[in-house]
Amino acid sequence: MPRTTGRLSLRDRTREEVYGLICASRDLTRTALVERTRLSGSTINHAVARLLAEGRIVESPAPVKGPGSGSGRPGTLLNAVASATRTGAIDFGHRHLRVALGDDMGNVVDEIIVPLNVDQSPERALDVAAESLRGLAGRQGVGPIACVAAGVPAPIDAATGLASSNTTLSNWSGMSPGRELEQRLGVPALVRNDASIGALGELHHGAGRGHRDFLYIKASHGIGAGLVANGELYQGGAGFAGEIGHIIISGRPELCRCGNRGCLEAVVSVPSVKNQLVHTHPHLDLEELDLALLDDPISARILNEMGRTLGVVLAGLCDLMNPTLLVIGGELGSSGAELIDGVRASVKRFAQPSTSQVIEVVPAELGQRAELVGAVQLAATLARA
Repeated sequence: MPRTTGRLSLRDRTREEVYGLICASRDLTRTALVERTRLSGSTINHAVARLLAEGRIVESPAPVKGPGSGSGRPGTLLNAVASATRTGAIDFGHRHLRVALGDDMGNVVDEIIVPLNVDQSPERALDVAAESLRGLAGRQGVGPIACVAAGVPAPIDAATGLASSNTTLSNWSGMSPGRELEQRLGVPALVRNDASIGALGELHHGAGRGHRDFLYIKASHGIGAGLVANGELYQGGAGFAGEIGHIIISGRPELCRCGNRGCLEAVVSVPSVKNQLVHTHPHLDLEELDLALLDDPISARILNEMGRTLGVVLAGLCDLMNPTLLVIGGELGSSGAELIDGVRASVKRFAQPSTSQVIEVVPAELGQRAELVGAVQLAATLARA
C-alpha cells in the first residue's frame, strides 16, 4: 500500500480519508461515503477510482433487493484489500476459549475452540491461549503475528487495563490480561470486556450492519451488554459501560455471587436455566446439554419466561438509549426462538411505544462466535494504527 510520506496534497488527503473510512467499515457505497464525508459525488468518485487503480480496495455488486422494494439500481460495495499481515484474537469464556488468526481487515483466517476452565486458573488460560495462537500460525505457515486482541468476561479498566471485578472472573481481579499476553507473545495486545467486542463483531460482520445505534447482549453464564452509539462502540468513562448483570430485579430471591439477591444474571443465565431443567428434565446430562436442541413444551416455557424477564430490564435500557436493534448473543441467544420471542414481548410491553416501535429484536447473526469475530476486528484496528 503506498504511502503517505511527506506533505500530502488536498486530493491525496481526501483519498486517504476515504480509504480510512473504507478500512473501518464493510460494504460501503459511494453514497454512504458522500453522506459521511459531506464531499461531492465527483470528489468521492475520483478518490475511489484512484484507490481501485492502486489495488487498495475492491468493488463488488450489492445484493439485489426483492420485487417491490422500491429501490432503483443497487450501488456497488467497496471494501479494503487485506495485506499479508496476520493478527491474533482470543475470546476467553468461562469454560472455554476460542482463538483465531485474522488479517488486517478484520477477516477470520483460521480458528479453534479449546475446552478449559478459564475461571479457575488465569495463568493456565493465558498460556493455553498463547500456545494455541502459535499453533494456528504454524498451521497456516505464517510468520510472527502483528498484534493480538482479546475479550474477557469481566470489567476492564480503560486507564490501567486491569480486570476489575471481585465477583466475575474473580481469580483474574487485579491482573492485566493485556500485559500478560504481551509477555507471552512479544507483540502489542489490547483487551476489552467480551460483550463489548461481541457488539463490535455484530456491528461489522453480523446483525448490526446498517445500524448506527444498537445493544448487544451476551447472555451466557453471566449477562453483559455492548453498546454501539452513532456507529461507534461506547465504553463509558472508565470502560465499564454495559455491566448490566447486577441490575436488581425487585422481589426476586435468587442469591447472586456479588452478595445481593435478585441480580439479573442470577435470575437469567445458563446456570439458572439449567437449575430449572434439573427439576423438569431429571434424565438430562446438564453438563453436556445444548440448549438449542431442547424442543419440548416445558423447555420452551422456561426459555420464553427467561426472555420475558430479560426483556423487562432491556426495555428500560431501550428507553434510555433509543436503539434500533437489540441483538441477543451468548448461549441463551443461540437457544432458539422462544427466548427471543420473550424478550421481544417484554420490550413491546414495557418500553415506551415511541421507542419500542423502532426496535428489532434478533439473535446474534454470528452466534457464539460474535466475541471472537469482534476480537479479530479489534486486532485489525490495532494492526492498522
